[in-house]
Amino acid sequence: MASWDPAQYLKFEDQRARPAVDLLGRVDVTVPGDIVDLGCGAGNITRLVAQRFPDRGILGVDSSPEMLAKARAALPGARFVEGDIARFAPPAPPALIFSNAALHWLDDHAALFPALLGRLARGGVLAVQMPRNHGAPSHTAMVEVSRMPRFRDRLARLVRESPVAAPAAYYDVLAPHAARIDLWETEYLHILEGESPVVEWTMGTALRPLLAALDGEDERAEFLEAYGTRVAAAYPKAADGKTPFPFRRLFLVATAR
Repeated sequence: MASWDPAQYLKFEDQRARPAVDLLGRVDVTVPGDIVDLGCGAGNITRLVAQRFPDRGILGVDSSPEMLAKARAALPGARFVEGDIARFAPPAPPALIFSNAALHWLDDHAALFPALLGRLARGGVLAVQMPRNHGAPSHTAMVEVSRMPRFRDRLARLVRESPVAAPAAYYDVLAPHAARIDLWETEYLHILEGESPVVEWTMGTALRPLLAALDGEDERAEFLEAYGTRVAAAYPKAADGKTPFPFRRLFLVATAR
């Protein structure tokens, strides 16, 4: 699996944090218990969760040693563990499982989301934010370039369909298990700076496994040139030289019965 680069991911820290802040604003925890940040990454969002709930124990879970090292240094008051977020079982039923931009990496959401809700304390909350922009040019261009003859023998197998469904699908799978469900979508318009900011953005996330599968810097540069040409045409710069970047995200807050 391609490793995560905290520095690359955090180049757009403010823009990536905005959805987490919006999600936190809709979360109300009323039962005793700790909080799990599932897919905590570098801990920048875990810090916001800890500030929102200062009297709760915080446990961050992630599969990336690089990200966890950054998280532990940034937030020594929290506990962090390395583990598979799809299978992680908290030591005690938590009051809140919070997951920002992580669960879209996992498949079979029809089974995953009820399982997460079932790990909560009675009356506990599952709060999730996931990108739902797999039809946007930033992602379709990856598929196009990966299927070029030059790259397809190594990259075509790495291109995966996004498991993120429409909001109503999550209502259907959670309604039998939840006392309350709040679902919504937001399309953000991030204003990015830099010469190729959409490329820089995706290099911190979805491009990682593709670039890691290529042989050497020359081949990676060739891939990025083909990809960058496509996204530059899809996301032209504004008159001030900045790049407007629309990004749709799905939000879910469910209370366990």
